[in-house]
Amino acid sequence: MANVTSFADYDGQERGVRKDLAALYRLFSHFGWTDLIDTHLSARMPGKPEEYLINPYGEMFDEITASSLLHMNWDAEVVTGDAEPNMAGHLIHTAVLRNRPEINFVLHSHTRAGCAVSVMKEGLMPLSQHANTVISTVAYHDYQVVTQAEDECALIARDLGDNYLMIMRNHGLLACGRTAAEAFYYHYFLEMACKIQVDVLGAGVEMVVPDDSAIAALSSYGGPADAPKGDRYWTSLVRMLERKQPDYVN
Repeated sequence: MANVTSFADYDGQERGVRKDLAALYRLFSHFGWTDLIDTHLSARMPGKPEEYLINPYGEMFDEITASSLLHMNWDAEVVTGDAEPNMAGHLIHTAVLRNRPEINFVLHSHTRAGCAVSVMKEGLMPLSQHANTVISTVAYHDYQVVTQAEDECALIARDLGDNYLMIMRNHGLLACGRTAAEAFYYHYFLEMACKIQVDVLGAGVEMVVPDDSAIAALSSYGGPADAPKGDRYWTSLVRMLERKQPDYVN
């Protein structure tokens, strides 16, 4: 296990990816998407497709910086860093990164609303603009204990397929993207959709569901396209972090 290097010592491409992943961790903290220290976000290492960055297990998300991230390989070995990894995180993230070479960022959360919808047999319902924007790229994965089930990584990859979102039954949410912006975009819209669904079902009133043509139009707009989504949102979010938490780039 190598010692942590200062942020300035990484090459330009790695600095950019480290900065983006650290920003994602701070944004998860800002939006209340953390579960103490038990969820994880990853980024593929530029130029090293079989290696990736992930959080050091034990740091709160508002403590994570660009230089504190662990650099790991497919064999769960720490290439650079001075902390232990979360093995469940290693298994979940490599399951996606190994099988989706176009994907560079993977986000996994245990939000209250996301976990609630993961328990609902209906899954994500087409109740809101947020839901219908992403519903066409949502997959489902039945619960297993990730560190104990030998076939879990293969099943995660199979169930995700070519989608960008997955509701992990009785567990939480998974979002991925070609860029940090795109991964955030998909997680944000799915999480908002889950919150709205929980609120609506809890109200116990008769629901209005958009017609099929409206659902189809939103799905077409929000689904994966030739170019990654979310850049405009991301630029604004990074400006916010630079004002409020500038140490994330350390």
